[in-house]
Amino acid sequence: MRDISSADRLIGSLDQAIRLVFGPRPHAERSTPAVSVPESDLSAEERDLSGRLMRINHAGEICAQALYQGQALTARLEHVRDKMEQAAQEENDHLAWTEERVHELGSHTSYLNPVWYGGSFAIGAIAGLAGDRWSLGFLAETERQVVEHLGEHLERLPAGDSRSRAILLQMREDEGKHATTAVESGGTPLPRPVQRLMRLTSRVMTRTAFWV
Repeated sequence: MRDISSADRLIGSLDQAIRLVFGPRPHAERSTPAVSVPESDLSAEERDLSGRLMRINHAGEICAQALYQGQALTARLEHVRDKMEQAAQEENDHLAWTEERVHELGSHTSYLNPVWYGGSFAIGAIAGLAGDRWSLGFLAETERQVVEHLGEHLERLPAGDSRSRAILLQMREDEGKHATTAVESGGTPLPRPVQRLMRLTSRVMTRTAFWV
Protein backbone atom coordinates (compact mmCIF):
# COMPACT_ATOMS: atom_id res chain seq x y z
CA MET A 1 0.00 0.00 0.00
CA ARG A 2 1.27 3.50 -0.84
CA ASP A 3 1.74 6.15 1.82
CA ILE A 4 -1.08 8.63 2.31
CA SER A 5 0.02 12.05 1.05
CA SER A 6 -1.05 15.51 2.18
CA ALA A 7 -3.13 15.79 -0.99
CA ASP A 8 -4.91 12.54 -0.12
CA ARG A 9 -5.70 13.87 3.35
CA LEU A 10 -6.97 17.16 1.92
CA ILE A 11 -9.28 15.34 -0.50
CA GLY A 12 -10.48 13.15 2.35
CA SER A 13 -11.18 16.22 4.47
CA LEU A 14 -13.20 17.83 1.66
CA ASP A 15 -15.20 14.63 1.23
CA GLN A 16 -15.83 14.52 4.98
CA ALA A 17 -16.99 18.14 4.97
CA ILE A 18 -19.49 17.59 2.16
CA ARG A 19 -20.89 14.46 3.80
CA LEU A 20 -21.13 16.12 7.19
CA VAL A 21 -22.76 19.39 6.14
CA PHE A 22 -24.93 18.26 3.24
CA GLY A 23 -25.30 14.49 3.70
CA PRO A 24 -27.80 12.41 5.68
CA ARG A 25 -27.76 12.23 9.46
CA PRO A 26 -24.56 10.55 10.68
CA HIS A 27 -24.73 7.12 12.25
CA ALA A 28 -23.90 6.98 15.96
CA GLU A 29 -21.90 4.04 17.31
CA ARG A 30 -23.58 4.44 20.71
CA SER A 31 -27.31 4.64 21.30
CA THR A 32 -28.62 8.04 22.28
CA PRO A 33 -28.58 8.52 26.08
CA ALA A 34 -32.27 9.42 25.76
CA VAL A 35 -33.21 6.01 24.36
CA SER A 36 -35.02 4.93 27.54
CA VAL A 37 -36.22 8.39 28.58
CA PRO A 38 -39.89 9.08 27.75
CA GLU A 39 -40.85 12.25 25.90
CA SER A 40 -42.17 14.98 28.18
CA ASP A 41 -45.33 16.99 27.68
CA LEU A 42 -43.64 20.30 26.91
CA SER A 43 -45.45 23.52 26.08
CA ALA A 44 -44.91 25.15 22.70
CA GLU A 45 -42.61 27.73 24.29
CA GLU A 46 -40.58 25.03 26.06
CA ARG A 47 -40.21 22.97 22.89
CA ASP A 48 -39.07 26.07 21.03
CA LEU A 49 -36.44 26.89 23.65
CA SER A 50 -35.18 23.30 23.82
CA GLY A 51 -35.04 23.11 20.04
CA ARG A 52 -32.98 26.29 19.82
CA LEU A 53 -30.57 25.13 22.52
CA MET A 54 -30.11 21.75 20.87
CA ARG A 55 -29.56 23.51 17.54
CA ILE A 56 -26.69 25.41 19.16
CA ASN A 57 -25.23 22.17 20.47
CA HIS A 58 -25.53 20.56 17.04
CA ALA A 59 -23.75 23.55 15.47
CA GLY A 60 -21.08 23.16 18.14
CA GLU A 61 -20.57 19.55 17.11
CA ILE A 62 -20.25 20.64 13.47
CA CYS A 63 -17.50 23.00 14.65
CA ALA A 64 -15.84 20.25 16.69
CA GLN A 65 -15.72 17.92 13.70
CA ALA A 66 -14.19 20.66 11.56
CA LEU A 67 -11.64 21.65 14.21
CA TYR A 68 -10.40 18.11 14.63
CA GLN A 69 -10.27 17.44 10.89
CA GLY A 70 -8.30 20.64 10.36
CA GLN A 71 -5.88 19.78 13.16
CA ALA A 72 -5.46 16.22 11.88
CA LEU A 73 -4.65 17.55 8.40
CA THR A 74 -1.73 19.68 9.63
CA ALA A 75 -0.51 17.59 12.60
CA ARG A 76 3.17 16.69 12.37
CA LEU A 77 3.27 13.54 14.49
CA GLU A 78 1.30 10.45 13.53
CA HIS A 79 0.07 9.72 17.07
CA VAL A 80 -1.25 13.29 17.39
CA ARG A 81 -3.06 12.95 14.07
CA ASP A 82 -4.56 9.68 15.29
CA LYS A 83 -5.82 11.36 18.47
CA MET A 84 -7.47 14.14 16.48
CA GLU A 85 -9.17 11.67 14.16
CA GLN A 86 -10.29 9.53 17.11
CA ALA A 87 -11.74 12.59 18.85
CA ALA A 88 -13.65 13.51 15.69
CA GLN A 89 -15.09 10.00 15.52
CA GLU A 90 -16.25 10.14 19.14
CA GLU A 91 -17.82 13.54 18.55
CA ASN A 92 -19.79 11.93 15.71
CA ASP A 93 -22.08 10.35 18.30
CA HIS A 94 -22.83 13.78 19.74
CA LEU A 95 -23.56 15.10 16.27
CA ALA A 96 -26.06 12.31 15.58
CA TRP A 97 -27.73 12.60 18.99
CA THR A 98 -28.21 16.36 18.80
CA GLU A 99 -29.50 16.28 15.23
CA GLU A 100 -32.03 13.61 16.12
CA ARG A 101 -33.19 15.59 19.14
CA VAL A 102 -33.47 18.84 17.17
CA HIS A 103 -35.90 17.17 14.78
CA GLU A 104 -37.81 15.47 17.60
CA LEU A 105 -38.48 18.93 19.00
CA GLY A 106 -39.80 20.14 15.65
CA SER A 107 -36.89 22.48 15.02
CA HIS A 108 -34.12 22.58 12.40
CA THR A 109 -30.34 22.56 12.38
CA SER A 110 -28.52 25.84 11.77
CA TYR A 111 -28.72 27.15 8.21
CA LEU A 112 -25.17 28.45 8.68
CA ASN A 113 -23.57 25.05 9.28
CA PRO A 114 -21.39 25.36 6.14
CA VAL A 115 -20.02 28.63 7.54
CA TRP A 116 -19.40 27.11 10.98
CA TYR A 117 -17.60 24.17 9.39
CA GLY A 118 -15.40 26.23 7.09
CA GLY A 119 -14.33 28.69 9.76
CA SER A 120 -13.64 25.99 12.34
CA PHE A 121 -11.65 23.88 9.86
CA ALA A 122 -9.41 26.86 9.12
CA ILE A 123 -8.88 27.52 12.84
CA GLY A 124 -8.05 23.86 13.44
CA ALA A 125 -5.57 23.79 10.57
CA ILE A 126 -3.83 26.91 11.91
CA ALA A 127 -3.66 25.34 15.38
CA GLY A 128 -2.07 22.26 13.85
CA LEU A 129 0.51 24.33 11.99
CA ALA A 130 1.49 26.00 15.28
CA GLY A 131 2.82 22.66 16.50
CA ASP A 132 1.46 19.48 17.98
CA ARG A 133 1.75 20.55 21.63
CA TRP A 134 -0.12 23.76 20.89
CA SER A 135 -2.68 21.82 18.86
CA LEU A 136 -3.32 19.47 21.78
CA GLY A 137 -3.51 22.47 24.10
CA PHE A 138 -6.07 24.03 21.77
CA LEU A 139 -8.09 20.82 21.88
CA ALA A 140 -7.99 20.75 25.69
CA GLU A 141 -9.08 24.39 26.01
CA THR A 142 -11.85 23.89 23.44
CA GLU A 143 -13.23 20.95 25.39
CA ARG A 144 -13.02 22.80 28.71
CA GLN A 145 -15.04 25.65 27.26
CA VAL A 146 -17.56 23.19 25.79
CA VAL A 147 -18.01 21.62 29.24
CA GLU A 148 -18.81 25.07 30.66
CA HIS A 149 -21.17 25.79 27.77
CA LEU A 150 -23.04 22.50 28.28
CA GLY A 151 -23.41 23.28 31.97
CA GLU A 152 -25.06 26.59 31.08
CA HIS A 153 -27.45 24.85 28.71
CA LEU A 154 -28.37 22.28 31.33
CA GLU A 155 -29.44 25.17 33.54
CA ARG A 156 -31.44 26.82 30.74
CA LEU A 157 -33.27 23.70 29.57
CA PRO A 158 -36.93 23.47 30.58
CA ALA A 159 -37.16 21.37 33.75
CA GLY A 160 -39.36 18.80 32.05
CA ASP A 161 -37.12 18.14 29.02
CA SER A 162 -35.51 14.97 30.36
CA ARG A 163 -34.53 13.62 26.93
CA SER A 164 -32.42 16.63 26.02
CA ARG A 165 -30.95 16.67 29.52
CA ALA A 166 -29.82 13.04 29.26
CA ILE A 167 -28.01 13.81 25.99
CA LEU A 168 -26.25 16.89 27.31
CA LEU A 169 -25.13 15.15 30.49
CA GLN A 170 -23.44 12.38 28.50
CA MET A 171 -21.89 14.90 26.14
CA ARG A 172 -20.47 16.87 29.06
CA GLU A 173 -18.90 13.72 30.49
CA ASP A 174 -17.33 12.81 27.12
CA GLU A 175 -15.97 16.31 26.52
CA GLY A 176 -14.35 16.35 29.94
CA LYS A 177 -12.54 13.11 29.11
CA HIS A 178 -11.32 14.56 25.80
CA ALA A 179 -9.85 17.57 27.60
CA THR A 180 -8.05 15.34 30.10
CA THR A 181 -6.66 13.11 27.35
CA ALA A 182 -5.32 16.11 25.42
CA VAL A 183 -3.51 17.44 28.49
CA GLU A 184 -2.07 14.04 29.36
CA SER A 185 -0.85 13.69 25.77
CA GLY A 186 1.31 16.80 26.10
CA GLY A 187 -1.01 19.71 25.41
CA THR A 188 0.44 23.14 26.25
CA PRO A 189 -1.82 25.63 28.10
CA LEU A 190 -2.86 28.45 25.78
CA PRO A 191 -2.12 32.12 26.52
CA ARG A 192 -4.98 34.04 28.16
CA PRO A 193 -5.60 36.27 25.10
CA VAL A 194 -6.09 33.18 22.94
CA GLN A 195 -8.51 31.71 25.46
CA ARG A 196 -10.52 34.95 25.51
CA LEU A 197 -10.59 35.06 21.70
CA MET A 198 -11.89 31.48 21.64
CA ARG A 199 -14.68 32.43 24.06
CA LEU A 200 -15.61 35.44 21.95
CA THR A 201 -15.75 33.35 18.77
CA SER A 202 -17.88 30.74 20.52
CA ARG A 203 -20.26 33.43 21.78
CA VAL A 204 -20.80 34.75 18.26
CA MET A 205 -21.61 31.25 16.99
CA THR A 206 -23.97 30.34 19.84
CA ARG A 207 -25.94 33.57 19.72
CA THR A 208 -26.31 33.38 15.95
CA ALA A 209 -27.25 29.68 15.87
CA PHE A 210 -29.95 30.32 18.49
CA TRP A 211 -31.86 32.26 15.82
CA VAL A 212 -30.61 30.91 12.47
